[in-house]
Amino acid sequence: MNIRPIRTEQDYQNALARLELIFDAKKETPQGDELEILSILIDKYENENFPIELPNPIEAIKFRMEQMGMKQKDLAEVVGFKSRVSEILNKKRKLTLDMIRKLNVALHIPTEVLIQDY
Repeated sequence: MNIRPIRTEQDYQNALARLELIFDAKKETPQGDELEILSILIDKYENENFPIELPNPIEAIKFRMEQMGMKQKDLAEVVGFKSRVSEILNKKRKLTLDMIRKLNVALHIPTEVLIQDY
């Protein structure tokens, strides 16, 4: 096992290639240990070099509504009036803390997504 930090794109590509070769290694074996360590290094490199930004809160709400088969009237039961829902979805009204809490519970959207500015 010759593991070293992933610092360059070439190191990253080499690590991915090695990971693919040992992907089915059994736990608590030398290759299983290498697989676990390599996975951690790859994850660290990807998080630092290819960060995934949080989605826009309104787009997240719309996406979740679509997934759950919800209409605006259904969302009105969560945040208040139907006109308020329309204003929120059209980005004419900001989400309040109370709305964020309710949307988090009802739609299971993380609060860190909902509190962002849009």
